[in-house]
This record gives sequence, structure tokens and C-alpha cells, in this order.
Amino acid sequence: MHARRGGWLDAHVYKNILINMKMIMLPPLVRAVLVACALSVPDAATADVPTVRIGAQVQDLGFVSEASIEAVHQVTVAAQVQGRVLALSVDTGDRVRRGQVLARIDAAEAAAALAAAQAGVGQAEAEMGNARSELARARGLVERQFLSASALDAARTRLEAAEAAVKAARAQREQAATVKGQFEIVAPLDGVVSARHIETGEMAQPGRALFTLHDPARMRAVTDVAPQRLAALGDGAARARVTLGDGGRVVDAEAVTLLPAVDARTHTVRVRVELPAGTDGLMPGSFARVHFVGAAGTAEASVVVVPRAAILRRGELTAVYVADGAGGFALRQVRLGRGVNGSEAVEVLAGLKGDETLALDPVQAGLRARAAAPAR
Repeated sequence: MHARRGGWLDAHVYKNILINMKMIMLPPLVRAVLVACALSVPDAATADVPTVRIGAQVQDLGFVSEASIEAVHQVTVAAQVQGRVLALSVDTGDRVRRGQVLARIDAAEAAAALAAAQAGVGQAEAEMGNARSELARARGLVERQFLSASALDAARTRLEAAEAAVKAARAQREQAATVKGQFEIVAPLDGVVSARHIETGEMAQPGRALFTLHDPARMRAVTDVAPQRLAALGDGAARARVTLGDGGRVVDAEAVTLLPAVDARTHTVRVRVELPAGTDGLMPGSFARVHFVGAAGTAEASVVVVPRAAILRRGELTAVYVADGAGGFALRQVRLGRGVNGSEAVEVLAGLKGDETLALDPVQAGLRARAAAPAR
């Protein structure tokens, strides 16, 4: 049959040409998706989609927060005097005892000041002895009426002044001795040297940090938590378990302390989780996870959870495919909460009642739903 101008065949050919031109004008990515869907729909419509039946479960309302380990007793030893560091007796990682000398600072000036103060004490004591003798002589002269009473009063005043000068000189000597003792840096506690902040030969200044020490016998985990999460634990005393970062050891906390202030920048509360005494192998600054359990009787609730495999994420859309009971699936948007049971399930805050059957392969379920849509 030959085509005639204006005939049916011409119109059919013209329609095909228009369709092909529209396909050519589409972006390459859109054309590829349309072709892929057209090729896969027949197979997906007949493929078996794995499903799972969900329901409300009793879940722990506790939560996990990342934390850092710190020592309960940690101090920074600073210089109190100025001088050149002559010797360092310890280094980072060394164990020290309370009162042990950590470093020595050049104390030549302090020694000279102490010697001068000692000499001042001797001079003041000599003057006090002379004033005491003069007072004794004045009393004898007054008794024999060779000296007036006013002269006796003057001798008594000189003795009192000499006694005051002795007290001042002795106080100055004690002060010089104290300053000289500050040129030896000693450990204020039994512990471990966490850090050394100065080298031999450097100049120490008052207030400059020299060493950081901590007591490894008492450690704690510190974390920052939003007040809303803490409120969900109930009104009683919170309980916690700590997973340590040195191989996954889990220990029960002795106490949980909430600091009575909220950080203005992060709007979080600092929480201190005390570890049992003698928990060894921990270093300040190491990583830990704190699992807050909450007060007894307040840390459980009935929630709906779904497997992570059933969740479909497309941009801002979070949804699941729910079986409709007729062999098909319907897309339903959900709002998710926190993860539960490790990383295999997620709490659903809205969108599901807890008695639905979900597709574990949302991609295949979506293809089946699109393939069944024209038939409906």
C-alpha cells in the first residue's frame, strides 16, 4: 500500500515523528530513566518482594551519648617565682608521689634574700637585747631617784619597739624561706605526669604551667546532653553504663551528676558519669559511650520500630511501602526517631500504627506499585 498525502498512513507516520522528536528533546538522564523503567516493569511486577510484619515493642527510653574520659583529680602545676629551669626530674608518663621534686629553678637570688633576712633577724635581736638592758638600768636609777619617771617610760618604749622589730625581721625571714622553697617544684598528689610544658633552660614565670598531673585511680566520663533528652529519663536519679574505647569494656557507673547550668552556646547540660574506683587502663581524653538508662520504672515505653532496610529516602522524603492486602504496596510517609537495637532498626514517631506489613525492598515495591497502577 502506498502512502497518500493526507491519508491515514501519513497521519500515523506524522504522529510517530512527533513522539520521536519529543523523546529527543528530553534530557539524556530522563530518557535513560524512562527506558530503564519500561524495560524493568514487566519483570518487577512479577518479582517476589520480601516483607516484614511490624508491631509496637517495649523499648528502653534511654539513649547513647558520646563522651570523653577525664580524671576526677587533675592538677596543673605552675611556677610561682621567676627563674631559669635548672633541672627536670620527671617526664610525661612517669608516676610520682606526693611531695616528690619535679623540677628545680635557679634560686640564687632567693638564697641571697634569705641570708639578708637572717642577718636582719640577728640585728633586730641585738637591738632588742640592748633595749632590755637599758630598761633594767633605768628602773634601778628611778628607784634611787637618780632618773625621772619619764625617762623610764622612754626606755620601756624603746624595748617595745625593739621587740616589734624582731617580730618583723623574723616574719621577713620566714617569707624569704618560703619563697626559696618555691624554687623546688613538688608534686601535690600521687599520680601520673600527663604532660610536661617546659624544657630545661627555659625561663619560668609566675603562673606559667610546668606539669599536668592526674590520679588514674579515679576516672569519669564527661558528656554534653540536651535537657530534653535528660527529661525523658524521668524524675528519679539517672543510671548509666559506660562503654570504654579500649576494646569495648562495659562498666556500670557509680553515680551520674548533672551540673546545674546550661551552656549558652550549645544549649546542653554537662553530665559527669563516675566510674568505679580502680578502673585501670584509662587515659584522660580517650573516647567512651555513655548509655543512659534513667530512673527505675520510667525508662520503658511502647514504640513502633521498623528495619532500616524498609526505609526509602528521596531528598526530604522519608517513607516506607506498606502492603495493601491485595498483592500491592502503597507509599506512606513516616517521621523517624532515634535508632534502636544497635543499627538495625529505627523508631517511628508518626506514620505507622504498628500493625502493618512493610516491604523490605522499597525499590522493588515501588516498581510493583507503578506497574499495578494502570490496571487499577
